Amino acid sequence: MTPNTPTRTAVDPAAGSLPDQHGHRNADAPSSKVVLITGASSGIGEAAAHRLAADGHRVFLGARRTGRLAELTGRLTADDRTAAYRRLDVTDAADVRSFVDAARAAYGRVDVLVNNAGVMPLSPLEALRTEEWNRMLDVNVRGVLHGIAAALPVMRAQGGGHFVNIASVGAYEVSPTAAVYCATKFAVRALSEGLRQESGGDIRVTVVSPGVTESELADGIGDPLARQAMRAYRSVALPAGAVADAIAFAVAQPADVDVNELVVRPSASAQ
Repeated sequence: MTPNTPTRTAVDPAAGSLPDQHGHRNADAPSSKVVLITGASSGIGEAAAHRLAADGHRVFLGARRTGRLAELTGRLTADDRTAAYRRLDVTDAADVRSFVDAARAAYGRVDVLVNNAGVMPLSPLEALRTEEWNRMLDVNVRGVLHGIAAALPVMRAQGGGHFVNIASVGAYEVSPTAAVYCATKFAVRALSEGLRQESGGDIRVTVVSPGVTESELADGIGDPLARQAMRAYRSVALPAGAVADAIAFAVAQPADVDVNELVVRPSASAQ
């Protein structure tokens, strides 16, 4: 198998009832959905892949680190889940279209797109790390727009769909060293609300805004001041699985229920 070739189990959950977290099937469970996840190689994306696949959904995973995607897909399929992957760079609009097309070719439709890919190289504005600013804009904002542009026509044509856009508590407040990052997450929230208002009810839109979460997101902070501040800030963090549970909650709602915003914070945090 080449990294760009989807792989999946021989058992398709859509053919019958869905397994619960222990692998047991429930005749009353909702139908399996095709769920695409960007930034699926670690953190929230990886946890969401595990949770949604365990819920019986067919997951299609995208990220740049294909080695990790291959390992994750292997673990899921070994547990009799249905999963496939493709290399994905969300900053490339054509690549995102190809990702969506590959998912539809593999599974026949696109029910949910989890726009999860993100970067967070924090720094004070006066540090003038403009390349990092542009990287955040490209991944955190344009990446979401590219996902919408690729998946929205498909969802319209099939009569429905669901966008789950991962923002942050930084979509509601701004903190020192995080001005640009927060600006991108404010943008994700604004784009999501605009899409919700324009959807006419056929397309559901959910914004999930985590507080500090266990992930590799802070590993890319190059500014010493911001890195030190984040080390203290992350002393209390959510497990990524808690955010995956919030995503799964929104996805599991019936078609006439649209969960618009979920803010998930560590209970012991002062955020």
